[in-house]
Amino acid sequence: MTETTTAPTAAEKHTALHEEHAALGASFTDFGGWQMPLKYGSELAEHRAVREAAGLFDLSHMGEIWATGPDAGALLDYALVGKLSAIPVGKAKYSLICATDGGIIDDLIVYRVSEDDFLVVPNAGNAPTVAAELEARLAAFEAARGAAAVTLRDASAETSLVAVQGPNAEAIVLAVVHPDDAAAVVGLKYYAAVELEAAGIPVLLARTGYTGEDGFELFVPNGRAAELWKALAAAGEGHGLIPCGLASRDSLRLEAGMPLYGNELSRERTPFAAGLGGVVALKSKEGDFVGRAALQAAKDDGEGATSGQRLVGLRGLGRRAARSHYPVLKDGVKVGEVTSGQPSPTLGYPVALAYIDVEHSAPGTRLDADLRGKAEPFEVVALPFYQRQK
Repeated sequence: MTETTTAPTAAEKHTALHEEHAALGASFTDFGGWQMPLKYGSELAEHRAVREAAGLFDLSHMGEIWATGPDAGALLDYALVGKLSAIPVGKAKYSLICATDGGIIDDLIVYRVSEDDFLVVPNAGNAPTVAAELEARLAAFEAARGAAAVTLRDASAETSLVAVQGPNAEAIVLAVVHPDDAAAVVGLKYYAAVELEAAGIPVLLARTGYTGEDGFELFVPNGRAAELWKALAAAGEGHGLIPCGLASRDSLRLEAGMPLYGNELSRERTPFAAGLGGVVALKSKEGDFVGRAALQAAKDDGEGATSGQRLVGLRGLGRRAARSHYPVLKDGVKVGEVTSGQPSPTLGYPVALAYIDVEHSAPGTRLDADLRGKAEPFEVVALPFYQRQK
């Protein structure tokens, strides 16, 4: 991501909170066609606030697609790699949408809000692609069954998403909900969601963070997003809450070892190479789904386990950080490439994610990153780099 100071073009999109960010002095960057806050001041201060207190994020560039009807779960079982029909009401599941060749189109989260209502949340730049893919897969699903009791509705353009992340996130959310809903907030488990009111505004409250910390995401209609943002900011004043941009979000997710589409995940990689084979329901899900044959073949071939490359964590043994696309070497020979890398503000040493030839991917393996012609030592380590104390 690079900071931009140029005026947005007609093709660039703004979230409903753009004016709030501008008033706070945010620096903006293009991300998936959206003008998003990169940082408001110090990205290091924003990173540390989330680790030590709390951060407030605008994630309204993410997509929101509703699958509704008695056959909604069956459709998602066919369209995605997981068994989404098995999600209990009020819970969520991480999944992937793959092409017929097994390549990853996007990673996403699916919430089961009621028996017949599922909310699919794809990444920002991929949201239109995922919406189109789901429509195409619905047509194939209906053709195979003769008919299907399911509809799709892309609510991305009318929905905002605000996140509160950090050790004080629960206290901040409790400050804006009705006392009668306090138990629902405290009892909300990781990868779960509940409908309630926050600051008097109906929201879907989820607990599915992307920073390695505890945290909540609040889905809200665009027209009330600014009102909710201001209420959360006011509630967080005594809890160390500050607004945070995409720069700190990226460093936080990297420390937590979480993949980013376009870096670690792409059409050229399968779930097995990315270490996400457990997401693919080859055994637990009956019937066909898009990409099943290719994914079964990849698993049988040992892709990402005994052949090809696999995604690993690298800990820097020196002070210089490896960046995206830097070659990774073993005895001077290229054996992989960095997908994400930077100094870790929390841990005090450089960290990186990289695809490495399987034979050199075991934890403890010493490798070098080619930092513009100079070899810098790294070691393969187990992920995540950082894990909060619960």
